[in-house]
Amino acid sequence: MLEGQTLVQIDPRPYQAAFDQALAKKASDEANLKNAQLNLGRYKTLGEEKFAPQQQIDTQQASVDQVQAQIKGDQAAIDNAQTQLSYATIKSPLTGRTGFRLVDPGDIVHASATSGIVTVVKLQPISVAFTAPEEDVQAINDAHAAGVVSVDANSADGRTLISHGHLAFVNNEVDQASGDIRMKATYANTDNKPWPGLSVSTRLLLKTIKNAVIAPADAVQRGPEALFVWVVEAGNKFEMADVNVDREGPELSLIASGLKEGETVVAAGQSRLAEGVDFAPVAAPTPEATDTLPPDQPEPEEDSTAAAKGD
Repeated sequence: MLEGQTLVQIDPRPYQAAFDQALAKKASDEANLKNAQLNLGRYKTLGEEKFAPQQQIDTQQASVDQVQAQIKGDQAAIDNAQTQLSYATIKSPLTGRTGFRLVDPGDIVHASATSGIVTVVKLQPISVAFTAPEEDVQAINDAHAAGVVSVDANSADGRTLISHGHLAFVNNEVDQASGDIRMKATYANTDNKPWPGLSVSTRLLLKTIKNAVIAPADAVQRGPEALFVWVVEAGNKFEMADVNVDREGPELSLIASGLKEGETVVAAGQSRLAEGVDFAPVAAPTPEATDTLPPDQPEPEEDSTAAAKGD
């Protein structure tokens, strides 16, 4: 559906009749004005020769002014009737896709009806509304002020990239009930993958951390005093190593300290491990930060669930 294309045609005959009536009234008053102006001219000529009193000339001038005012009122009535007639043809206000028709030919429609006639949604571009915790508001505002902030829309489970867009708007207040800040991201949507009402998982990239040490999120365990991971030592022996986690994602954790690059950690079956005891480890695929992102993009910092909508 293109912008300006006709969606629905309402019976225009009552409005056309009112429009024609307004045109006819103006034509009649214009004829009266012409006659009144001719009479005024005659009275002025007679007045110059003292054959017509000034009062008669003034009365005729008032008649001319009155008819001129009526013509202005007629034009206003024409404009109103033409506006009402234009409402009989409902055109699409934007380029998009229509939904199910909510009325059938022959149905009576009213301006006060809340159900509408048909819904048109804009697909290109499309926006996604999502939220982030209030503690990240300052970081989000700083990144937004510094430049373009990329926002990836993934499937609801976060495993499949749907589209790549950018942050367009940050709300001016935090929701006091939920403690979240609402935002909106925009996507070109040339392939129509994001769809109005579709549930997506958004990932907001605030900054890139170079030379970071990451580990599978499942590898990080909670001990009585600190977080730790099981590290595979020489001879398939396992040792506990306390770690400090800077950030946690759905699949990866950013390790601030306690783990070196290249060390092998245990991601499953930690309950069966003991320090210094030999086990036979089974290699598992290492999750990559770019699994659900475009090439050369690091793991973003925010992950939330949102819904796409037309804009």
